[in-house]
Amino acid sequence: MAASNWTMTHPSTFILLGIPGLEAAHVWISIPFCSVYILSLLGNCLLLAVIKTEPSLHEPMYLFLSMLAFADLVISTTTLPKTLCIFWFRDRAIHTNACLAQIFLIHSVSCMESGFMLAMAFDRYVAICNPLRHSHILTNQVVAKIGLVVVMRGAILLGPHPFLLKRLPYCRTNVISHTYCEFMALVNLACADTKVMSAYSLAVAFFTGASDFILIVLSYILILRAVFSLPSKEAQHKSLSTCSSHVCVMLVFYTPAIFTYFSHRFGHVAPQVHILIANIYLLLPPMMNPIIYGVRTPGIRERVLHILGIKPA
Repeated sequence: MAASNWTMTHPSTFILLGIPGLEAAHVWISIPFCSVYILSLLGNCLLLAVIKTEPSLHEPMYLFLSMLAFADLVISTTTLPKTLCIFWFRDRAIHTNACLAQIFLIHSVSCMESGFMLAMAFDRYVAICNPLRHSHILTNQVVAKIGLVVVMRGAILLGPHPFLLKRLPYCRTNVISHTYCEFMALVNLACADTKVMSAYSLAVAFFTGASDFILIVLSYILILRAVFSLPSKEAQHKSLSTCSSHVCVMLVFYTPAIFTYFSHRFGHVAPQVHILIANIYLLLPPMMNPIIYGVRTPGIRERVLHILGIKPA
């Protein structure tokens, strides 16, 4: 009886439904999903190779960009292979430990990506507002320490999530209406008081994502003030162009992230729309980041063309 009760409240597997209501279109939906995933893998691996092999790119901005590219590879690979198995083979079962590991990686690596965005904004602030001391402030050792702090912050703050979820009783169902395991999706399945856990998740989200976003906005206010105080229009344009790639990457990252977070907790969005936006949040930035930097950064663009054997026009 005890064993039966344990199995009922602590399932060994969860069932991922994919996108409820769009089951007939799963195969068609898988085509853009798979295409985006392949582009993400190729783009980020190529970006990492270019930064590693090109000495002129061994600067703080590109070192932070390489950290972001590696995080993009981790977060997209954490979800997409299983999602494609659901779409192609109807393999919906996922072991509880794998589900909890997926939750930890998704949320902790997303937190790390936000931290890398903040580090890149700080680099742009120092480069524009204090250019003479840029190389002395952001040495390789400082860059490595910042990267380590960002990784540790994500791992420590999000580390309790899977352990807290594992202790919850799931006596209602083990069916998750999603393409991957998500923290709030499991919280909503639990038949226990989860107010404290939800409050902790909200506090972590504010402490990481929201505070990072606020600091990034403040840094760009200071950057814009410094840029528009420059005497020539050419100098202003050159300074702004060095920030444009980072601004585009931030918009691609934060826009779906904010929509996904608040719609899951406070909004009343159709499940299909919410799940699609949640997948876009995990899929689009990893694909777009290398494209944005590859197109807008001459050093990266020229090196990529050289690797691909294409002569620049």
